[in-house]
Amino acid sequence: MTSAQNSIKKWQRQEIEALFALPLFALLHQAHTTHRKHFDPTQVQVSTLLSIKTGACPEDCKYCPQSARYDTGLEKEALAEVEQVLSAAQQAKETGATRFCMGAAWRNPKARDMPKLNAMIQGVRALGMETCMTLGMLSSEQAAELAAAGLDYYNHNLDTSAEFYGDIITTRTYQDRLDTLQHVRSAGMKVCSGGIVGMGEEQSDRVGLLQQLANLPIPPESVPINQLVKVDGTPLAEVDDLDPFEFVRCIAVARILMPTSYVRLSAGRETMNDELQALCFYAGANSIFHGEKLLTTGNPEANHDLALFARLGLRPEAAKPLYYDATAKESQAALADANLHV
Repeated sequence: MTSAQNSIKKWQRQEIEALFALPLFALLHQAHTTHRKHFDPTQVQVSTLLSIKTGACPEDCKYCPQSARYDTGLEKEALAEVEQVLSAAQQAKETGATRFCMGAAWRNPKARDMPKLNAMIQGVRALGMETCMTLGMLSSEQAAELAAAGLDYYNHNLDTSAEFYGDIITTRTYQDRLDTLQHVRSAGMKVCSGGIVGMGEEQSDRVGLLQQLANLPIPPESVPINQLVKVDGTPLAEVDDLDPFEFVRCIAVARILMPTSYVRLSAGRETMNDELQALCFYAGANSIFHGEKLLTTGNPEANHDLALFARLGLRPEAAKPLYYDATAKESQAALADANLHV
């Protein structure tokens, strides 16, 4: 194990359980104090997510309206054209987004799709925006190709704990997901990985998810915490709602466990009132998706987000200069040499 790996705290389960057990205000104080040590607490990173290929996914994720196994009334769409994607990216930039995320409902991308994906990456980067893609599982060769095209982030969520995972997905394993994260890290890209809460899991599963993310050889640079969006036709359409304060606890514990990561308040914001979102920002959430949709589900409109920011004294984070840092990428790849296992 390298000295850099040794410097990253490995969290024990009992430590994380103790954080969840704190009185809410004590937890919020600790999370906000941690947040201020590493970030400007008045800034929120803004991303936009576009579905570049919609529906007909062969996977059986019980939360997902894009699965071909469920009748959700979703209209299928083939892989978008590059010009269409770049037009959407330009619009996102004009509304304040600094990162443009592209999602395709695939088990994994096919070789025939890679040239078009590479062109999308290069075109979005030419606009001065960070790039992110979520395309399903990746081989090491595909990860290397996307990295060579300039992809900054790759999103691949763990979704939940290893113990609860089989209740939600059976068509790919937890280890498959960890393998993809290792391929992404070894290729030198930044990792975006988080999960979904409110799927009927126990608090112990939320503990397990956050422990797995925090104890990766390098924690994800971006950690989206999604609240389940219940969609008619999916097996989780009638699951009980998660207590909003438990959602805030998840944000706060994620901030404490991964102090230098961006914690994204992600799916589910459409049903959150402004007061709940404000608590999440105080707890350490410092990234959002804005725009009218997240892939296929609703999301607060950009103007409402900006108005909420103004009320809270927050502002969108400025765009960062884009460059290829070979030294950093080599360092990340070296740290990812150890296999990731459940």
